[in-house]
Amino acid sequence: MLDIRLIREQPDFVKSRLATRGGEDAAKIDEVLRVDAERRKTETVLQQCNADRKRLSKEIGAKRATGEATEEIEARVREIGEEVARLNEQTSAADEQQRELLLGIPNLPHANVPAGKDANDNPVVRSWGEKPELKDPLDHVALGTKLKLFDLERAAKLSGSGFICFTGPGARLERALIQFMLDLHTREHGYLEMSPPFLVRRECMIGTTQLPKFEEDMYGLEEQQLFLAPTAEVPVTNYHREEILAASELPKKFVAYTPCFRREAGSAGRETRGILRVHQFDKVELVKITTPETSYAEHESLTADAERVLQLLGLHYRLIELCTGDLGFGSAKTYDLEVWSPGQNAYLEVSSCSNFEEFQASRMNLRFKDADGKNRFCHTLNGSGLALPRLFAALIETYQRADGSIAIPEKLQPYFGADEIR
Repeated sequence: MLDIRLIREQPDFVKSRLATRGGEDAAKIDEVLRVDAERRKTETVLQQCNADRKRLSKEIGAKRATGEATEEIEARVREIGEEVARLNEQTSAADEQQRELLLGIPNLPHANVPAGKDANDNPVVRSWGEKPELKDPLDHVALGTKLKLFDLERAAKLSGSGFICFTGPGARLERALIQFMLDLHTREHGYLEMSPPFLVRRECMIGTTQLPKFEEDMYGLEEQQLFLAPTAEVPVTNYHREEILAASELPKKFVAYTPCFRREAGSAGRETRGILRVHQFDKVELVKITTPETSYAEHESLTADAERVLQLLGLHYRLIELCTGDLGFGSAKTYDLEVWSPGQNAYLEVSSCSNFEEFQASRMNLRFKDADGKNRFCHTLNGSGLALPRLFAALIETYQRADGSIAIPEKLQPYFGADEIR
């Protein structure tokens, strides 16, 4: 979350950066400042009361030593004690109110993020490869049904709409893609593999900004104190929460596969057909914990690591930069990777690579000790490396053949165990 000191010292700057996101977040700053002023005023009175009580307690001791009466002073100390208790409650309430307000305010966009209102203003940074030339390509639903790669009807019978049951070669292809990506990121890109729990505590969800803003989209258990992980970002980024790391340990680079669970699966329309937007999906996630000085260089390399998956699979894609109005709640800067889907005749997002700067770290109290011995907040980054099943859909659509079979990219063949699906 935003540093209250920055808001106090540069409120106009904070408001101006928030205004580039659109919405009413800038207006919340005045309320934060009002609560902060009241809280600090109460703390000043509390400090004075504690000082008075300490002074009077010493006076009582001195008078008792000389046999003087202390009843009147003792009564005053009791009054101050009652006032201190009241002020402590007031301060705690103000602290909680201020924290709740800060948790509802998004991160400031980085200065070089392009200004814009929505996704229509996102510039294309670069593209790779060419769109495949296919005559009347089938979409992934037709291909998957014909080759029995997944069964959506029976998945709905099991769990309701918005779920997938991969079958036969489809299940094998899903597994092959996950294994291929994990091996690539650990063996060639230097990430440490993790296999984290799929259930995460409420404070971890707050730490990575899913809560409180997006609580309605999450699957909560135990009276909303435990959640099905919406992404491996949550357990992996929180792995070092409430710790102080040595600067020599940074950057830390983690990769993890998890299923991801999200209630919100999109409004009715083309994206809800098939497997493009679902309540449960597989994803390989990349996470970095860095120093502020290196985080933007690490952001570029993390994005390149995600791009490498698409390049090795021979899939045409483009990289876009999110404008201020399209940034995620906690992000200071984000690149999206969009793979070409011949069956949809459109690009599909398969990765969102973000630098959160210290926004998440401050929520989870994740710090490092710098060369001067000062404890500072780390910067955190993450990105899909990559997300399924949109990658699955784009791959089978891109590699479909006129005879109805699907070729398997060369790099994936050792994992899949064959060079085609027929």
